[in-house]
Amino acid sequence: MNTVVAGITYRALLGRRRIILLLLLPLALIGLAVLFRVFGAADQRSAVLLLQNFAIGTMLPLLGLIAGTGVIAPEIDDGTIIHLMSKPISRPTIVTTKFVVATSLLALFAAVPTYVSGWLLLRNEDGVAAGFALGTLAAGIAYAALFLLLGVVTRHAVTIGIVYALVWESLIGNFVPGARRFSIQRWGQSIADQISDSPFLKADVALGFAIPAMLVVTVVAVALAGQRLRAFSLTGEE
Repeated sequence: MNTVVAGITYRALLGRRRIILLLLLPLALIGLAVLFRVFGAADQRSAVLLLQNFAIGTMLPLLGLIAGTGVIAPEIDDGTIIHLMSKPISRPTIVTTKFVVATSLLALFAAVPTYVSGWLLLRNEDGVAAGFALGTLAAGIAYAALFLLLGVVTRHAVTIGIVYALVWESLIGNFVPGARRFSIQRWGQSIADQISDSPFLKADVALGFAIPAMLVVTVVAVALAGQRLRAFSLTGEE
């Protein structure tokens, strides 16, 4: 970790229009939870569907894409990363710091609102709120690493990220059971299912596969991103 790099990254993300994007989806989730409560639709089945389909299935991958690519891809695109790389800071340290920043943003803007929404709907019933919050946090860490890597290796990180999150996970994953084993959001749901006792939540991927898969994706993605950044010269060319 490098506190200077972390400070620069936080200011870049939270001081631009991205902060609005980071806030819209969590506020929408909490707003839906409030509406469910007001109109008497806060039963456990509805709560699980909301948290499963919107919190982990939609909000988290989009926030992961914003945070994961946003911590480094814009700096590579506009060339400002060269100034940072000219300092006596190792490339892996830069990548690790930006990964931690992205993860912390997902914890704040994804995991916390997920818990708040679950609590508004069910309080602590059957551990649904805690389960989905921890599942969101764990999956968010993997998303942050994967999208950070995409931000380093390609200028089309957002496009590729959207294809993965919306086409592979949401579309193909719903129709091809085998594809679910390679879906980060399904891994997060496995953790939620392990913690929650809700009869309406059933994981598609075994926890024994989900946790190692998340660890491998996170470690390998961050390591590859650090190595890839080493390939950039101070002119911005590879």
